[in-house]
Amino acid sequence: QVRLVESGGGLVQPGGSLRLSCAASGFSLNSRAVGWFRQAPGKEREGVSCISTHDGSTYYLDSVKDRFTISRDNANNTVYLQMNSLEPEDTAVYYCAADLLAQWCGNYGPQDYSYWGQGTQVTVSS
Repeated sequence: QVRLVESGGGLVQPGGSLRLSCAASGFSLNSRAVGWFRQAPGKEREGVSCISTHDGSTYYLDSVKDRFTISRDNANNTVYLQMNSLEPEDTAVYYCAADLLAQWCGNYGPQDYSYWGQGTQVTVSS
């Protein structure tokens, strides 16, 4: 059974850090592009970061550049999103998604991903 499970969300103060994990079972993340998306109440789902398959190239939303880092752990079939210097505007449900994407992952949107996790809540508040 193909499954993606996110973890690592929680409540953190502004300026704090969290590391989200996206663990896969039933298929290998190593051969798929992986994206992190988020959705805040009343807003559309937006792409936060992704990592490509063919060359490991990455994409970051402008507002998270230099604060968030995406990485692969092939041995554990997991992709991480390290989030530093968190801001209240980062509050959202964060989802990971995976699929076979031939081009740079930044060329694709949420509609291009077939496999999704259930989401993990990130709340940044004092």
